Amino acid sequence: MNAHVDGANVGELMEKLGKAAVSAASVLALAGTEKKNVALAAAARAIRAGREQILAANAGDMAAARAAKMSGALLDRLRLDDKRLESIALSVADVVALADPIGSTVAEWERPNGLRIQRVRIPLGVIGIIYESRPNVTADAGALCLKSGNAVILRGGSESRHSNAALHACLVEGLQAAGLPPECIQLVPTTDRAAVGYMLAGMTEYLDVIVPRGGKELVARVQQEARVPVIGHLEGNCHVYIDRDADVRMARTIALNAKMRRTGICGAAETLLVDRACAATHLAPVVLDLLDAGCEVRGDASVQRVDPRVRAASEDDWYTEYLDAIIAARVVDDVDAAIAHIAKYGSAHTESIVTENQATADRFLQQVDSAIVLHNASTQFADGGEFGMGAEIGISTDRFHARGPVGVEQLTSYKYIVRGAGQVRP
Repeated sequence: MNAHVDGANVGELMEKLGKAAVSAASVLALAGTEKKNVALAAAARAIRAGREQILAANAGDMAAARAAKMSGALLDRLRLDDKRLESIALSVADVVALADPIGSTVAEWERPNGLRIQRVRIPLGVIGIIYESRPNVTADAGALCLKSGNAVILRGGSESRHSNAALHACLVEGLQAAGLPPECIQLVPTTDRAAVGYMLAGMTEYLDVIVPRGGKELVARVQQEARVPVIGHLEGNCHVYIDRDADVRMARTIALNAKMRRTGICGAAETLLVDRACAATHLAPVVLDLLDAGCEVRGDASVQRVDPRVRAASEDDWYTEYLDAIIAARVVDDVDAAIAHIAKYGSAHTESIVTENQATADRFLQQVDSAIVLHNASTQFADGGEFGMGAEIGISTDRFHARGPVGVEQLTSYKYIVRGAGQVRP
């Protein structure tokens, strides 16, 4: 992979990738389900067979990242091991079992004049994906775009370039095994940041949509500069609200899992809200569980009284996606106050209520305007695989086209097919 090329050559490179992607997309759009599945299954086998090379490439990326003093959260996102690599292979293989959305009829009806109308799913075309740190995005995004009939141009972060290249080689091997153009899944072969600028504003002739996966700065830049539609979310400032009617043991289990299972994912809880009516019985056990698990707790005055290890929360803390073992916590007056807090500070990603009161739960589920809202379950379930959708490119907080997990169905558009028998409009 070229680490750097000059600006003029970056433009030529991106132009070449764009033209190749458009050409490949026209072939892939007509490929049958069986051929796409052959490619996916072969790619999964290649990932398993290439275990040593992929892990060696990742070790190089990790060493460079440690030398660059990347944060613990980013290092965790970057790291691959046997278990994570097998999970990546399984994720690609699982896409085989997903229903192929292309060509499926979403709706059909007949008009009084005899015209028969169908709304049919079609690929979006060419998708550009810009992402940071996580090498698994290379495999997940490539697999989902392939199954949904879209060509894709992947631009991973420089910190994961060797890992991405090793995984991309496995995807190409799968395409070749199925007789599909290798250009169906392309990886931008340069770490020059100018490549991102070209994808955002210089490739409108080739890219139909861009999907960012990364930190707030990256996603904000994409949404600000992109000249094609964007599917993305700014951040995952997720909340767990413990209601007065919550079972305390369930509350403890859910809060600890939501924060600490994996702190670096977008579905990790970043703020804990506790109903004042149950603070005397529920607050201390939950906060102490978090502290004892190594989580830094930043709280309001009520939370600080629980333990001297609790630090004072600032106004900024309520807005913050930590992606680390840190959580903000406060006591609120009731479910309405919790809903108001989430509306003010949240990012419309994922929120959970813990309660045995169904009416209160229904109120929360109906009034909280986030992409994913849960009752008596951890926010860490904010994942396409956990929804039975297979791999996903990310969790969209947009209110149009795609919201929540972005899987194969969300990577499609549709067209209307109208069949007549000589009708003309009077």
